[in-house]
Amino acid sequence: MSDTRATSRRPVRIGFRTSIITVFVAAVLIVGLTLVYLSFQRVSVITRTAASTFIEKVAQLGADRIDSQFKNVRDALELLAGMPSIQEADIADNARLYGLMASMLHNNPQLFSLYVGYEDGSFLEMDVIDRANPRFRASLKVDDDVVYRVVVISRTGAAAVAPVTLFLSENLIQVAEAAGPTDYDPRRRPWYVDAFKDDKTFLTGPYVFYATGEPGYTLRMPLKEGRRGVVAADLLLNRLEELLDKQGLGQSGVAFLFNDDDRIVGHPRMHRLMEAMPGRGEELPKVAAIGLTGLSAAIDAWRKHGAAQQFFADQDGRTLVAAFHRIETTGSANIRLAVIAPLDEFFAKIISERRALFALALGFVLAMLPFAFWIGSLLAESLRDLARQTDEIQSFELADRPPVRSAIGEIDELGRSVFTMRTVVRNFASFIPRPIVRQLIESGASLQLGGTRREVSVLFTDVADFTAKTEKADPTQVMIFTSRYFAEMSEAIMSHDGTIDKFIGDAVMALWNAPADDPDHVLHACEAVLECQRRVAGLNSAFHSQGWPAYTTRFGLHVGDAVVGNVGSAERMNYTALGATINLASRLEGLNKNYGTQVLVSAAVKARAEPRFAFRSVDEIKPKGFAEAVTIYELVGERATSDVSLCEKWDAVYASIRRDAQATALLRIADFLADYPQDGVARYHAERLRDAGAPGVAA
Repeated sequence: MSDTRATSRRPVRIGFRTSIITVFVAAVLIVGLTLVYLSFQRVSVITRTAASTFIEKVAQLGADRIDSQFKNVRDALELLAGMPSIQEADIADNARLYGLMASMLHNNPQLFSLYVGYEDGSFLEMDVIDRANPRFRASLKVDDDVVYRVVVISRTGAAAVAPVTLFLSENLIQVAEAAGPTDYDPRRRPWYVDAFKDDKTFLTGPYVFYATGEPGYTLRMPLKEGRRGVVAADLLLNRLEELLDKQGLGQSGVAFLFNDDDRIVGHPRMHRLMEAMPGRGEELPKVAAIGLTGLSAAIDAWRKHGAAQQFFADQDGRTLVAAFHRIETTGSANIRLAVIAPLDEFFAKIISERRALFALALGFVLAMLPFAFWIGSLLAESLRDLARQTDEIQSFELADRPPVRSAIGEIDELGRSVFTMRTVVRNFASFIPRPIVRQLIESGASLQLGGTRREVSVLFTDVADFTAKTEKADPTQVMIFTSRYFAEMSEAIMSHDGTIDKFIGDAVMALWNAPADDPDHVLHACEAVLECQRRVAGLNSAFHSQGWPAYTTRFGLHVGDAVVGNVGSAERMNYTALGATINLASRLEGLNKNYGTQVLVSAAVKARAEPRFAFRSVDEIKPKGFAEAVTIYELVGERATSDVSLCEKWDAVYASIRRDAQATALLRIADFLADYPQDGVARYHAERLRDAGAPGVAA
């Protein structure tokens, strides 16, 4: 029982090359990966230490950069507040003042507008139109060359004028003018009110701007001399978002501004954070809204212990490193910059160095692989090539291949044997139908005498007047041109699942539905005949250009039962078909000469193929050995592309030949020949009727 189980198990086999490469790679990988692991541990400690130092420097640089942006704006506002025209509220029709404000806006691309409001309600604002969203310009309905919008509300004594809005080009040339807002009072806006409550707070929280309807920040300061008022500049929220987004580190790092109340003043996604706070008006979101569970604890630890660098884990267990720095320009608002980055992304370069160690070990393995492949290939490649060639022979892929050569004697000898086997099989397939050879190879059986009865479609072809055309020609030329003819015929037949049975002089015998089953063999046989006609027509054009006579091929096609198999002797046999079906197909091919046709088929073929192909009646014959008369037809072509009207006209004439008196039938034939004077079938029946004196059955 145990022996039976052991026999049933399939043994595991490993190729030479595979085993050599596997052992080599495994050994190198074990050593290399062990070294990489030890390096990882050391680099991880270095990474954490370096992160603590580097994040602080990054945060300091980011804070200095933002502080510099705010300082530039503060300097511009201080310069503006020190101008006499601003202190005296001389804001109406003041081209010099407008030029200065335009220059300040040009030098501070982060700003949307500069403006000043006074205690009597006077107001001056200059905006850069295209720094807001496109809807803002569309709402103004101004030309494309307008760059600045200037709003003037002057309510100072005798100088008071109606509010006006001016539209200036880049060169401060007035392009258009419109009425200014009558319902705007700067004294009611948050930037004005809060400036006097805490004059040391330079930056407001985000709120919705009156002009654009977009949220943003205002940088403001009270006038220290002259009229009581406030100068201010607007920074759109999206501009600060862009500024903070540039401070982020890696793919997931983020930088944001927050105040002493742990509320977020600025964030790269401030829009989203504010939208998530319905019903809270202009209240700023808390730090917790960012969604990092350990962030608040890290901020508390920084405030208690003073260490700007903090490590904490988020809700996914990912280690993050953070650093915090004060923005000096914001004054008593005590706004801080926080820079947070995942440790694995923040130090991507160091981590890539860790990966480089692994890549180095892997590279060593890969560098040695060619050597291992060379050893394995030296031992096994020849065997693999031989296996491929034997598989090709078994699959009947018999294209030429050079013999396999090897330094190992046994493999070299086997290569010569496989080469010889391929040559023998290819030559064998030239004499025996390829389906038979393929079947023998796949089954492993040997050829045996005998046959079976089955339905087949049989085709006989012959070249008209072949002997007369070639008897005086050079025999070598006859073989060359006739071989080209046979090649075209063979390719057409085999491309439609036919089997070449034999070549008989200039004739071809072909079978369908043998040896392989083909349920549509009649249709395929008709397709092959028409394909042969097309190919021979093309070949004759080439023959004509080379001075060789054209080959006119006649076809006979019949379907019926026949005995199909191997006939002959044990030493020499032939695969063929025998029976009355074969004889009738041969007789049909010869009858083409009588009727002036090229393709004659039996009624059995017409009945099976008529839905796709066009036929016309030819005659009714009684061949020797047949008890009953056989109706024969001409295959005209595929129904979709043939002259079906000719077939219908002739069939009506043929019915008259079989049914009507001689005179009537001859009259009908004469009418048909008037339209088709070269029709061989009509001329044959006209001559037969005149000679015989009455319709009859042809022998």
